[in-house]
Amino acid sequence: MSDTVAPPPKIVLVRPQLGENIGKAARAMLNFGLTEMRIVSPRDGWPNESALPAASGADSVIENAQLFDTVAEAVSDCSHVYATTVRKRGVTKPVMTPSEASASIHALNAPSAILFGPERSGLDADDVALSGTIVTVPVNPDFSSLNLAQAVILLAYEWSKGVELAVPTETESLPPASQFELEGLITHLETALEPTGYFFPPDRAPTTRRNLRTVITKPGWTAPDISALRGVVSSLTKRR
Repeated sequence: MSDTVAPPPKIVLVRPQLGENIGKAARAMLNFGLTEMRIVSPRDGWPNESALPAASGADSVIENAQLFDTVAEAVSDCSHVYATTVRKRGVTKPVMTPSEASASIHALNAPSAILFGPERSGLDADDVALSGTIVTVPVNPDFSSLNLAQAVILLAYEWSKGVELAVPTETESLPPASQFELEGLITHLETALEPTGYFFPPDRAPTTRRNLRTVITKPGWTAPDISALRGVVSSLTKRR
């Protein structure tokens, strides 16, 4: 990969049919850091009131989407164009997987675009002819249909591997409960269990108490765990 950061690819939706699918594609884009959507001749016009709700918060992608009449206009400022299709349509062009295409985009250091075709038919031969590379997703040959958002998220995810995206903050693990807290729980349990006959017969009481202690002192209990269990014991005692 070059030291210069390559610009993110433009996501070009060619003649998309449903506003919901455009919105879902925008959501998939923003999940992995892509923000520039271009739309070519959408069937139901643009803007589409169904797109924004389906974007689930990716409003900026929808609001800044650019509209074009032709694919040629949509990619006129791009140095390389990738066409996503499961059919090569007899065109002799390089064929790449999403991973290979992503590596190629990062190595370009120049504007690029990825074309996605209509939901029902995909890109036609004229669309593919405008591209330099065909991108084909390896899928089950007996069921190879991907919806628009799925195709976008696959390419966006592969592209994101080459950039630094923030990792969601992990919840810090709580420290283990102290021995004092464990002893408090054990005493609480024994006191609550004594009048119930739990430690009967008397000759078995030491073993029963030891088994109870063994369970309570197993590693992994946290202070909130102990607090919750003592609340349970208190509640049961009150009911009795």
